[in-house]
Amino acid sequence: MRNGLIVAIDGPAASGKSTVARLLARRLRVAYVNSGAMYRAVTWWMLRHGANPAEPDSVVPLLPRMPMECGLKHGASTIRMGGDDPTPALCEDAVNQNVSAVARIPEVRRLLVAKQREYADDCDLVMEGRDIGSVVFPDTPYKFYIDASPDIRAGRRALQGQRDSITDRDRADTSRKTSPLTIAEDAHVIDSSNLTIDGVVGEIIGRLKLKGMEVPE
Repeated sequence: MRNGLIVAIDGPAASGKSTVARLLARRLRVAYVNSGAMYRAVTWWMLRHGANPAEPDSVVPLLPRMPMECGLKHGASTIRMGGDDPTPALCEDAVNQNVSAVARIPEVRRLLVAKQREYADDCDLVMEGRDIGSVVFPDTPYKFYIDASPDIRAGRRALQGQRDSITDRDRADTSRKTSPLTIAEDAHVIDSSNLTIDGVVGEIIGRLKLKGMEVPE
C-alpha cells in the first residue's frame, strides 16, 4: 500500500460523514471518494438487470458483466456504468431498500474494496464509508469514526427525503459477516449530534495537526 495521504472517515448512515469528508478533502486539497456511492451504483445496476439483491446467487453471476468505471472529476469520485451515470438514482427508495443486502455479499465487497484501493495508487485522498479504516486502508494512521444519536440521524435522514429505517440499516451494516460496520481500534470517534459540520471538520483537522500533518491554511 502506498505511503501517500489517506484519511479514512467511517460511520453509520446519516452521521454526517459524507459532508464532513467532502469538506475535509477540500480543506486538505486532496481527492474525495464516496465508497457508499459505489455500493449504491452496484445495487442500482443489479435492479435494472433483474437481479434479486436478497439472493447472492442472483447477484454474483452478473458481476463479471457489470461495466463499472470509477474515476475522479474536479477532485471527487465518479461512477459510470457503461454509458450511464447512475448518480441521480442512487438515493431512490428501491436502492435505499436494497443496498444493505448487496453490500453483505462477499464477492461484491471484494470487487469494490479493490476499486477503492486503486484510488490511492494515483492520489492523496479522503475516503468515507463503513469499513475504510478497518478493511480498505487499515494501515493509515488517520482514521475517524463519525457518529450521532439514532434520533438525530433519523431526523437528518428525513430531511434528506429518504424513508429507509435507520435502525434496520444499522442492524444490517453491523451484523453482516463480511466487513461489518465497526470502529477501528485506533480510530478517533466524534459524536456529531450537537456539532456543526464545520465543528466536526475542525476537530478532525486539530487531530491531524497533532499527528504532525501540515494542513493548508
